[in-house]
Amino acid sequence: MPIEINQTVKIMFEVRVDGIVVDGSRSNKPFEFQFGVGQVIAGLEKRIINMKSGEAADILVPAAEAYGEYDPAGIQTLPMKQFEGIKDLKIGMQIQAQDADDQPIQFIVKEITEYEVKVDFNHPLAGKDLEYKVKIDSLL
Repeated sequence: MPIEINQTVKIMFEVRVDGIVVDGSRSNKPFEFQFGVGQVIAGLEKRIINMKSGEAADILVPAAEAYGEYDPAGIQTLPMKQFEGIKDLKIGMQIQAQDADDQPIQFIVKEITEYEVKVDFNHPLAGKDLEYKVKIDSLL
């Protein structure tokens, strides 16, 4: 029987990108989520919907169904004055802020000059296929 929308699903999982582990179940405790309400990427939900409790699988979620393709337009150069309140600004730093509509945004600092900061608004996993090892722990 397929997993149903709003059903609580508990999974043990590991995610690899290019063979490197980037995420997974913490402390051997299953990750719990409500199915079909956007708590996990749609590409994963689409691939586990017919799995049963106790079942395990290796699943490949292509970038387009994970965090999207990498968009070069996500790179922007901003004036240094917008970063005045940030101590120890460094290349590679992930910064969380709010956009003009007070919505949360996240970006990564790519370059810093005396007057400008180049940032990347793409998700860090944009453009990456995700390799999952998943085991359905339980369906509630």
